[in-house]
Amino acid sequence: MSSRKTCHILRQKPFPRTLSLVIPLYNEEEVFPLLRSEVTKFMDEFPARVEVVLVNDGSRDRTVELAALWAGSDSRIVVLQLARNFGHQLAATAGLDNASGDAVVLMDADLQDPLSVIHRMVDCYCQGYHVVYGQRERRQGESVFKTATAWLFYRGMRRFVSRDLPVDTGDFRLLSRESLHALNEMRETHRFLRGMASWIGFAECAVRYERAPRAAGETKYPLSKMFKLAWTAATSFSTIPLRLSIYLAIVTGIFGLEEAVRALITRFLGTTVAGWTSLMIVTALVGSAILFCLGILGQYVGMIFEQSKSRPLYLISERIGGQNAAVIPAGHGIERPGTGARAASA
Repeated sequence: MSSRKTCHILRQKPFPRTLSLVIPLYNEEEVFPLLRSEVTKFMDEFPARVEVVLVNDGSRDRTVELAALWAGSDSRIVVLQLARNFGHQLAATAGLDNASGDAVVLMDADLQDPLSVIHRMVDCYCQGYHVVYGQRERRQGESVFKTATAWLFYRGMRRFVSRDLPVDTGDFRLLSRESLHALNEMRETHRFLRGMASWIGFAECAVRYERAPRAAGETKYPLSKMFKLAWTAATSFSTIPLRLSIYLAIVTGIFGLEEAVRALITRFLGTTVAGWTSLMIVTALVGSAILFCLGILGQYVGMIFEQSKSRPLYLISERIGGQNAAVIPAGHGIERPGTGARAASA
């Protein structure tokens, strides 16, 4: 681990009695048969009870039908049907809120993160770690552009947003019940789960692995969504964008001062200068800087506004399957242990 991280005393934990797998789903019809096959094989071989929480995030294909069929034939499967598409981070939050295992693994449905890695994660959990994240050594089946932008994304996040954010890691990680309780206390609307899991500060370690190509279907994180996620991370975890507006104002001010000195020199030297071009340049730069800074400030104000409304993070319209499962009425989540408040609306 990094020398800048807090040192923890590791206390060995017993093997988890129940392991929960949380898998958000969005238009995963193509990959679902393979996902079902691989997860079923993993559950049958794992030496403890495994619970699988499938969160259908407003899919527009047959994903929810396939998930419901699976839940109907296997009591280990729980399907949470969200009322609409809330986005990957909130769908993952819904799954984490409803997972009941001693250890909980968050993973994607595309099988790029091998299920075999979970065994090594559980080994680290038993050694006393509370957060075990998968760290990618190689990324198979991805273009040079995708690999390069991912490399820049993680190192940019670590440099400018959170120095404790592990590089080359996604949301694929194991959380102990204690760390999950701490994570569930964080109910901000704009969520960056991989940063939040590092922020809580529990003892964490990395499990390095080679990421496989996507089994089927299309990626749900194109470049546009990666930029959106990066912006959410930057504004949720840092005031750097606000500080950048100050730096921009300083640079623009220096340029304006240079133009003012040049105008004074030409005036005292008696040189006739029309000055229209330089005036337009300075005016455009100052106006652009002002609008840019107002835009950044507006983003923060907008996030405060959305958080202040205290709307539910997500709405579960139906819960399907699971042992002793009951349908959750539309608009309700679950209660967080010890609070008596609805997790979905905290």
